[in-house]
Amino acid sequence: MNRDALNALGQAVAIARERAGDRVAVVGVAGPQGSGKTTLVKAYAAFHPRTAHFSLDDVYLPSSLRRLIAESVHPLFATRGPPGTHNVVQLNETIGELTAASEGAQTVLPAFDKVTDNPTRASHRPVFHGKPSVILVDGWCLGATAQTDDELVSPVNVLEAERDKNAIWRKEVNANLAGAYQLSFDMLDAIVSLQAPSFAIIQGWRCEQEEGLLNRDLTDADRARVARFIQHFERITRHMMSGGRRADIEIQLDAERNVTEVKRI
Repeated sequence: MNRDALNALGQAVAIARERAGDRVAVVGVAGPQGSGKTTLVKAYAAFHPRTAHFSLDDVYLPSSLRRLIAESVHPLFATRGPPGTHNVVQLNETIGELTAASEGAQTVLPAFDKVTDNPTRASHRPVFHGKPSVILVDGWCLGATAQTDDELVSPVNVLEAERDKNAIWRKEVNANLAGAYQLSFDMLDAIVSLQAPSFAIIQGWRCEQEEGLLNRDLTDADRARVARFIQHFERITRHMMSGGRRADIEIQLDAERNVTEVKRI
């Protein structure tokens, strides 16, 4: 992640600190799959050692609980990622603990093991020592706004058309986004939004991310799996790209994730 992006995040931190006053500022970093959110946050933390940071990906619900939601509400909730699959109480509590931390505090941060598809045991989670100078949280849908009922009627892809014919899943996702998630977003003093040049490029970014995680080239079957997975995020991602989001700093990226423009919204 280049210096322009780091400078833009620095601007968001300054905005957040002004709004937070005497309280520790909290900044959200939003962006679509594979856009470099976590990379940017970690790069900033490397230059600012007292930065506490964690991801929305660290507060997924356990697989057993998601299965219960999938059985009682809709099967698509078995797949982690969309609103309704996160432990927003844990998200809020972690931010609260960090903002209240003293110089001698040891704050256990959330973590999620994607191999076991369950939260990491507390004894193996990272610990932040002391009082942070700023708290950074990254997540793909941070700052997203809910859609209207009319916007939910028509499916946006094959997944919705074939597996959510009655719009039960997308309506429930939207209800979660409109409710508990907005309360969590309200805890963010400022939000940086990474913007992709198009939705089509996001699948390629996710494939690159998968290759890094798997440490090998993807097969055609892998790429088909990624394409199906991305469809779970498409509706909200497109909504955010068209303005359905709250943000303070927007970072426009090109296909190689280079910064082409930074603007304050």
